[in-house]
Amino acid sequence: MSRVRVYLPATTSVLRTLVDDGVLPGRHTGFAVTPQLRHFYELSDADADIEELEYAALLAAARASLRLVDADPTAARRRVVIAAAVPDGAVSPNDDADTDTDRGAARVEGDIRLQDVASAHIDGAAAEDDVRAAVNVVLEADLGSEDAQFLVDQAEGHELAWYATQEIGSALELL
Repeated sequence: MSRVRVYLPATTSVLRTLVDDGVLPGRHTGFAVTPQLRHFYELSDADADIEELEYAALLAAARASLRLVDADPTAARRRVVIAAAVPDGAVSPNDDADTDTDRGAARVEGDIRLQDVASAHIDGAAAEDDVRAAVNVVLEADLGSEDAQFLVDQAEGHELAWYATQEIGSALELL
């Protein structure tokens, strides 16, 4: 069975649920190397390889994570992205997306099991102030506010730390 890498925007609360329960049930919105994402990068960079395209999907998921953190007052003010390998048939591209941040958006049918997770990507402590500021204005940035976009860009300037599946629990304990 063919599998595809998806990047799921999350929060520290969601990640804790995944570690504790071993599964995130239901349908998910994520990001992947969709035909639209591939086409966009082929137009702008004919040499883009799969790793670059997956990194673009990861960054889109990180932006979406800001919106989730905004809706979850109990979550740490850090972006979280879960990278998982799911059956190819479980992923449906949302190629109707018309904004830069929606390129690569996809629906993921079915549960995400901890055993399917390749890694988690989490902001470090140094990003918290910038993420907090971005969370407060991310919706305004989505609507075109240049001032809000500046704050979102500040948060997106932080690299997410990479954690292997077996390291996720320990990473959460440090938050």
